Amino acid sequence: MCPTWCKRTLAAALLLSSTGTPVRLLAQDPQHVVSLDELNQASARPAETRQANEAAIRRVLSSEPAQNALKSAEIDYARVDKAVGQLSEEDVAKLAERSRQVENNFAAGRLSDRDLLVIVIIAVLLIALVAAFH
Repeated sequence: MCPTWCKRTLAAALLLSSTGTPVRLLAQDPQHVVSLDELNQASARPAETRQANEAAIRRVLSSEPAQNALKSAEIDYARVDKAVGQLSEEDVAKLAERSRQVENNFAAGRLSDRDLLVIVIIAVLLIALVAAFH
């Protein structure tokens, strides 16, 4: 039926097609493949968010009015700073939100005694939370 050269050619073509690209790779939809860069960015996002939140808290606590408030309440800034790093993600996020509000009020010239009291309360809460969990 088929000459020998035809059989050999068909056998070689079959062999090459089966050892080339695996069928499962051919069946994958390229739209659903996540790149390594996207995975790296997604995994770095929570750490970046926490860093930004901690920075917001520390920025407010290191301001001159906050330092004065901490000194008047006899609270050591170094202890508060250390406590910030030991808080849970949720606590850091909440305190960062409040710190940003205080910072905005200060920038707008609306920093009141109430805001200074909030700073002291935040510092005391930080120390209390860290002491309770350690």
